[in-house]
Amino acid sequence: MSENLIEDTSPMRTQALPPEIKPSEPTESPKKPRRWLWILAGLLLVIVLGGVGAFMGYQVAIKARLARQSDQMALLTTTQFQLGVQDLEAKRYNVARQRFEYVIQLDPNFPGAKEKLAETMMAIAMVATSTPVMTPTIAVTPTPDLRGAEELFNTAQQYLRERNWAAAFDTLEALRTEDATYRSIEVDGMYYIVLRYRGVDKIILDGNLEGGMYDLALTERFGPLDKEADSFRTWARLYLTGASFWGVDWQRVVEAFMQIYPSLPNLRDGSGYTAAERFRIASIHYGDQLAAAEDYCGARDQYLNALAIAQDNNLAPTATAVQFICSPPTATPGPTIFVPTETPATGITPITVETPTPTATLAP
Repeated sequence: MSENLIEDTSPMRTQALPPEIKPSEPTESPKKPRRWLWILAGLLLVIVLGGVGAFMGYQVAIKARLARQSDQMALLTTTQFQLGVQDLEAKRYNVARQRFEYVIQLDPNFPGAKEKLAETMMAIAMVATSTPVMTPTIAVTPTPDLRGAEELFNTAQQYLRERNWAAAFDTLEALRTEDATYRSIEVDGMYYIVLRYRGVDKIILDGNLEGGMYDLALTERFGPLDKEADSFRTWARLYLTGASFWGVDWQRVVEAFMQIYPSLPNLRDGSGYTAAERFRIASIHYGDQLAAAEDYCGARDQYLNALAIAQDNNLAPTATAVQFICSPPTATPGPTIFVPTETPATGITPITVETPTPTATLAP
């Protein structure tokens, strides 16, 4: 029995396997998916989406801020403009001028600001012209001798009252040379009046279109031009443009002076030709060109434009001939003639005969 126990407790011996049976090789466990790639892709996606969201939010914030700034700017300019109008009505011209200049600085296209500034400048000039200069009798502190500047200022006022723009301008130039700071606001207003009216007179009365345009350009240094003066400058510029094509391109000449002569038929340049006369002559030359190109209806219209301005016995036959070619005469029914004829059945039967009569008239 003890032997059996001994045998039972003895270590087990490994039995040799038959040669045809080999131990199985260990198999590799299946590879786990690479989760770190998905995690990295998710992080990148979160970063990209976060960046896009931040950018969009930033843009929205910028737009909102710009909108607020625009609203604030509109409120500020509107308020200053209204206050400027009140100051102008209360004859606080210097304050009104500063307000309108501030509005134009903030918004150059603010409606009515330039016109009100021009009105203010003219009011300042008129007040300076009509108000006598008061000289102080008691001076607390010594002041420089301004008798030269003061005398020039009074002289310029007198020239403005006389509408002697050339002499007024020369006097203001001398005043600025004498003392550039002497009553600068009033002097600026006087400059505005002098240059504005001198420029218009040069264009309308003197036929000095270039000089008038130059004066009006100088006027804008002291304030915006009023609509009337600006329209005169526009007509002068258009006149010079049309005249530059004289004898070169008659169509361009006609197009330019067609716009001028209905409003300013007597506008002229140094040559003495008025806008109406230039339009008449250019219409004749352009009509000749169209007739040579066999555009007879176009030539007729140009000749009619010329004849509408002034009668021309030399042009009338040509215009009539072109009219016949453009609109040939049509036959119109003439008087009815009854010719009696005999028939066996009824005796006399009236027969109606229509005699065509050619007529042609020059279209109005």
